[in-house]
Amino acid sequence: MHQPTRLFDVVTYQMQHYSKQDMLAAKVNGEWKKYSTSEVADVARRFSSGLLQLGIGDKELIVEKQDKISIISANRPEWILTDLACQQIGAVLVPIYPTISIPELEYILNDAETRFLFVQDADMYEKVQAVRDKLPSLREIFSFERIHGVKHWTDIVALAKPEDDARISSIMDSITPQNLATIIYTSGTTGTPKGCMLSHENIMSNVTACMPYLPVNEEARALSFLPLNHIFERMVTYLYLQAGVSVYYAESMETISDNLKEVKPSIFTTVPRLLEKVYEKIMAKGLELTGIKRALFYWAVDLGKQYEVNKNLGPWYNLKLSIANKLIFSKWREALGGNIKCIVTGAAACQIRLLKIFTAAQIAILEGYGLTETSPVISVNRFNEEDRMFGTVGPVISNVEVKMADDGEILCKGPNVTIGYYKRPDLTADAIQDGWFHTGDIGVLVQNKFLKITDRKKELFKTSGGKFVAPQPIENKFKESPFIEQIMVVGADRKFTGALIVPNFHNLEDWARKQKIPFPSHEEGLKNPQVRELFKQAVEKYNQFFNHIEQVKKFELMPHEWTVDGGEMTPTLKLKRKVILEKYRNEIERIYA
Repeated sequence: MHQPTRLFDVVTYQMQHYSKQDMLAAKVNGEWKKYSTSEVADVARRFSSGLLQLGIGDKELIVEKQDKISIISANRPEWILTDLACQQIGAVLVPIYPTISIPELEYILNDAETRFLFVQDADMYEKVQAVRDKLPSLREIFSFERIHGVKHWTDIVALAKPEDDARISSIMDSITPQNLATIIYTSGTTGTPKGCMLSHENIMSNVTACMPYLPVNEEARALSFLPLNHIFERMVTYLYLQAGVSVYYAESMETISDNLKEVKPSIFTTVPRLLEKVYEKIMAKGLELTGIKRALFYWAVDLGKQYEVNKNLGPWYNLKLSIANKLIFSKWREALGGNIKCIVTGAAACQIRLLKIFTAAQIAILEGYGLTETSPVISVNRFNEEDRMFGTVGPVISNVEVKMADDGEILCKGPNVTIGYYKRPDLTADAIQDGWFHTGDIGVLVQNKFLKITDRKKELFKTSGGKFVAPQPIENKFKESPFIEQIMVVGADRKFTGALIVPNFHNLEDWARKQKIPFPSHEEGLKNPQVRELFKQAVEKYNQFFNHIEQVKKFELMPHEWTVDGGEMTPTLKLKRKVILEKYRNEIERIYA
């Protein structure tokens, strides 16, 4: 078979090139249940047949006429089986974040005119039941886990008829790479979500371009935990499947460290927030060490901070680093399963010191960049070192063009650019002009090769003195402090730059204990003058990296972490700036009082 051009082609491709016993795997009752390549092909085929029996699919391949199927679930093999079953009969999957709010859920299901909905468990089912009577197009709800009184996904598979095989093959033959494969509603940081339409070609062009940049082959295993409803994990999954990589699903965000040790993956994708948490855990362990062990630990970390990619720091440094790798960093690698070759990160900027330390520890972190609308990758740092540069999002991928608008905005053109926003030709015309997609990000090309994001166009703000401030670089620098967990820089139309700071309470309480400072609760502890002084010193330390206008003059300490459930973070763990500005208006007013 030639290179796959439609998403479902990767199953046939895998079967012909490296049929596996563990194409997909997940924990069921504490044991890993594995799906072989032939089993995935067979179940997806019968699932397609069952859907046809229920009147789904086999419609004219026009966006408006194709049946829309939604899914609200964490990552699991059934997710991909549902995706394949829909694609093979020309239905369109509309995935929804499990953490979505009820009003947004109702909006998306109605906007997409979802006919069938698959939910993970009773909690998700209850969430939908709350608005069930406001969803006129929704015919049926099915579950992945058994729920009393709710139809199970296998009930559809059981309806399969062998005589449907020819019909399914004929539908598959009629589907072109240009046909719609999925609609992904982007969690607009402003206003209502908008449905981004991606074709088979959009996503498969990204798979084809990115595959040579990663150390993937049929020996490899991946651990999957970033949400599949995000295009990053979904595209990468199809890349894994085409390359013959076995995909193991983490049980939950809480069990990732256990699952890493069990699966021993060579690759996984993540977002910087999770990498920061891994690093904080390692550093917290380092703090518990004493004497020579502690000295060695910090010596190794300091060596890591000096690491440069593509630059030989001399025989003396290399010798010290090889010792650090034997004594200290080998334990870090063991904690990640002992087999990790690289970690791909995206969705937000990663701190440079983390990139340096992990890479020094022989764990390559490949930072990339893209948007839902670009399926998603525009540029990525490669596994081979000459195509990697810290602080950039790597070279532009092979089948994509990039240019900068006059105001520095990154424009992108290529087979990965969305076919448009569902039912919103106005938004489509706004975003894509003369074939160029407007990303809303500001960037530069370093050495005419490496793309560097300098800020979000929408996030730049002006102080009342008319000076522009880019919050992201300031926030990333400040998060290097072991005491700063989250930070949002404020100051639009104000006379100076301020910040809301969420402390790292684990490290702060540890410090307070050692200083014999009482810390009865977050609220009480943050009122302590010595604690305030500690943060004042941290702010002064990082302010020196910025010009006078960008320096944080005053700050407020926040007693609770910002979360997706709290509404302050998007599902990809980016700050919802508008929400935070609104929700903590009083705290911001105190900064400027």
